[in-house]
Amino acid sequence: MQIVSGPAALRTPRPRPLVLVPTMGALHEGHLSLIRIARQAAGTHGTVAVSIFVNPIQFDRPGDLAAYPRPLDADLELCRREGVDLVFTPDVDALYHPDRSVTVTESSLSATLCGATRPGHFDGVCTVVLKLFLLFQPDAAVFGEKDYQQLAIIRRMVRDLDVPVEILAGPTLREADGLAMSSRNTRLTPSQRADAPRLRRGLLEASQLPETAAILSRARAEISSPLNRIDYLELVDSETLRPAIDLSRPTVLATAVFYDEVRLIDNLAIPAKGSGAA
Repeated sequence: MQIVSGPAALRTPRPRPLVLVPTMGALHEGHLSLIRIARQAAGTHGTVAVSIFVNPIQFDRPGDLAAYPRPLDADLELCRREGVDLVFTPDVDALYHPDRSVTVTESSLSATLCGATRPGHFDGVCTVVLKLFLLFQPDAAVFGEKDYQQLAIIRRMVRDLDVPVEILAGPTLREADGLAMSSRNTRLTPSQRADAPRLRRGLLEASQLPETAAILSRARAEISSPLNRIDYLELVDSETLRPAIDLSRPTVLATAVFYDEVRLIDNLAIPAKGSGAA
């Protein structure tokens, strides 16, 4: 496994296909599942590349950036075990000029959910992902479905800017109690960790109801607890990410919840159920 920290080292030709897994580190089984998807796509003779970079321009809260875990040695060991061929671990200065003035902005899919409550977040995501695509020139890249909005926005960016990268999606991996795997889970207190599986339970219970208003009401009731604060809870069209008027089209029930300063997200796809209005 080769470890590089400078963009110039990425110009060396690599065996194709090259499949990239962009991460911010603190790797867990969810990330490893994406690496395995990448290996399957790259095949025995292709290249699996992982980037580990805590991207500062996608954080809307300085405290969240400062507290984000950075266990690089452990991350590199996991990459070795998974047979990763190339790991990119740049410093901030290696990716961003101090006087940088160009940012990639998506103006439609980012209007709701995390985009509405985290101003500038997806500008940071799109900018760093496009930079990584330009540096690696990958044939494909793998992203997780847990970040449903991020996945949709990256697909839109690739489509609209004619970026020649295939976007592959990996399903959300969960702990035994249903909590979506996340690097932020390690920052929960024991009582918060015991409470957090209510996110998944609330989404599942609410998804069985026949109307949008009932779904949102039940989900809010089930997810809310004295230990958390709901950042958002929305039912959106799965394609446009606009608030769903009814259930005649596939929708996504998505939430972000704070436990003190730790922000967790989760979502659940709901198939079309007919034309019942909210």
